[in-house]
Amino acid sequence: MKKTSKPYHHGNLREALLEAAIALIAEVGPMAFTLREVARRAGVSHNAPYRHFRDKEDLMTAVATEGYRELTVAMQEAGRKQARALDRLKYAGLAYIDFALRRPEHFAVMFDAPLSGPAHYESNQAAKESFTTLVGYVQGAQEACELAAGDTLEHAYLAWTMVHGVAKLAITGRLPYRAKPGIMKFATFVIDQSLPVRR
Repeated sequence: MKKTSKPYHHGNLREALLEAAIALIAEVGPMAFTLREVARRAGVSHNAPYRHFRDKEDLMTAVATEGYRELTVAMQEAGRKQARALDRLKYAGLAYIDFALRRPEHFAVMFDAPLSGPAHYESNQAAKESFTTLVGYVQGAQEACELAAGDTLEHAYLAWTMVHGVAKLAITGRLPYRAKPGIMKFATFVIDQSLPVRR
């Protein structure tokens, strides 16, 4: 009996490949997975991924882009819920850490995978939008005289470094807190102690 090959299409192939890639990254990290294994897990032929992605880097770029876009939305939604400009910055930072806890596979690809070249352009643009959101919150807090004056970009990088450090330590198990409430309580402490509030 002749063995039939797996079909190229089954519903939304691109989405199925992304989901398979994310699940595989959770197991082996952003560097060790292959397109062939992604295809196997998605239940399609090993050539099927090439209908949507040029290579492994292109697929990782898609994962990173998806992550940056979700991160931006999370930061914006957190900010919109706050009346004070400084609280918009603070809760956007907490949303960043919450995103890392919810999407550790995306976070790993966004910041640990060596993406480069033309394939990285889309994720670069999505990353810029996230950073622009952060800069906007910093600038708003400065204009409201709630954050110390000074170089807005320096303050933005300070805020980013702060929350990224907490996020990275949390998802790699380097903090003494394992449950999310403990991590977020510590994150709140770090932000409250570190933001250069205008007195």
